[in-house]
Amino acid sequence: MRVLVEGRREEGSPGVLERRDVTTCGDVPLARRQPHNKVFHSRPLPRRLTGMFASRERRYLYRLTGREPLMVLPLGVDDINALPPVKICESFKLKRKQRRMCKRDAGVAETLVEAMHMSARECQHQFHNERWNCTLGKTRLNMLKRGFKETAFLYAISSSGLTHALGRACSSGKLERCTCDESFNDIDNRETWLWGGCGDNLKYSRKFARQFLSMNKAEEQDLRAAVDRHNTNLGIRVVRSRVKTTCKCHGVSGSCSVQTCWRQLAPFHEIGDVLKNKYEKAMKVVSMTNGAGERAQLMNEPVGNEAPKGPKNNDMVFVDDSPSYCKKGKYSYGTRGRICDKEKNCDSICCGRGHNTQSLVIKRPCQCQVKWCCYVECKECNTRENIYMCK
Repeated sequence: MRVLVEGRREEGSPGVLERRDVTTCGDVPLARRQPHNKVFHSRPLPRRLTGMFASRERRYLYRLTGREPLMVLPLGVDDINALPPVKICESFKLKRKQRRMCKRDAGVAETLVEAMHMSARECQHQFHNERWNCTLGKTRLNMLKRGFKETAFLYAISSSGLTHALGRACSSGKLERCTCDESFNDIDNRETWLWGGCGDNLKYSRKFARQFLSMNKAEEQDLRAAVDRHNTNLGIRVVRSRVKTTCKCHGVSGSCSVQTCWRQLAPFHEIGDVLKNKYEKAMKVVSMTNGAGERAQLMNEPVGNEAPKGPKNNDMVFVDDSPSYCKKGKYSYGTRGRICDKEKNCDSICCGRGHNTQSLVIKRPCQCQVKWCCYVECKECNTRENIYMCK
């Protein structure tokens, strides 16, 4: 496929026949597939920027601080699974307990990587229309040192991704220490309900995730540690709350006299939707610890004469107010060069700086017909579309 940019042909342009919603880290675009019909293409990056971005990703590929619950790997890193499980575990900067749990089952390392990729993709999807778009690289490492709302979301999406991936790994046979779900307590009528198939093992995945992400006792008195623990547990609770009972009917002529049922985790994008909603309603908290040695108690900031109250288990909490993310800095690559929607979010994402317009003429297949016997014949059609990029 050839892409004509304002009448000039750009060689080497991508040729994927699907919409790719392009966001950027500064001048560096990141693409995520979206279920729409439009097609957007970005021009090829200059070699200087491509090399710079690649070296930055390699530099921060496996760097964990040991404080965050689960670091999210950059997308497109597929060769890590080619390493032996022990090498994968050693690639992450884990605590001693986490490293031991990673190595005790050959499938845990692969599941950790899967959870990281899944969490990263969902985070970028949820924020691709906002100023902070879950940027990869050094800025997120700096953000994890602060208690922003975005940091709270990273903790919650990471713990939910780990819980979800572990539950699916059990039912698919990837882990040696767990199998299918064996919890049958919520079925009242045993005569017409039978359990079969292989349910996702949420009981094991929750237990593993809580142990893997647990903090030291010395950290329990720290406000930031209490906030991180709260958001980590929130991610696990959201996965549990979205478990569904899936059934298959059996019987003569489809009478459904007997149903075979099993527990199934909701698709992870539903988990992401719930957490994004909680992010929008997140509560700012302070510590109300009275004595030495006590665990930090989270309370909201009182307004006027209102008595402070603690957050609920299903609330997302944060400590620090977020920066604007408009300009390149310690916590963001800025929004210069970001692609936006003129009708929806250009004013917000571009921070009032305005946007540039590029007109693209795209050649793509159209009027396709199936020819006997075994091929599809298409014509080429030109379509002109405008993309808008922040100044």
